[in-house]
Amino acid sequence: MKKLIIHSVPVVISFAWLMTENQTFNPIILKGPDFLKFYLILIFGFYVSIFLLNSLKETISRTTLYFAGFIFLLGIIKLIRGIMLGKPIGFLIMILIVEVIVILVFMFNHVNKKMNS
Repeated sequence: MKKLIIHSVPVVISFAWLMTENQTFNPIILKGPDFLKFYLILIFGFYVSIFLLNSLKETISRTTLYFAGFIFLLGIIKLIRGIMLGKPIGFLIMILIVEVIVILVFMFNHVNKKMNS
């Protein structure tokens, strides 16, 4: 339960920013720079929560991997929408590539800890 609450804080913060700055809860309809700000706030907050859990000596759980997957899925949806509209998507692709690498590292560590215990 503690992990769910800790991972929910960045989601709430990013959606609160989204509501105050853009008066919407739908990040898909945002223009490029606004979506990138929202997405970076979400990703940065999520990884801060992971490092917070690591400092508390907590393990990376399925909850963490699900949150990472949903954040990645949001980026993929926006990427597909950007491709369909013919918009520039370079920064989003770079962010998604880095996110895939980080998710794979977390999954590898999760599997290693499961096999060692």
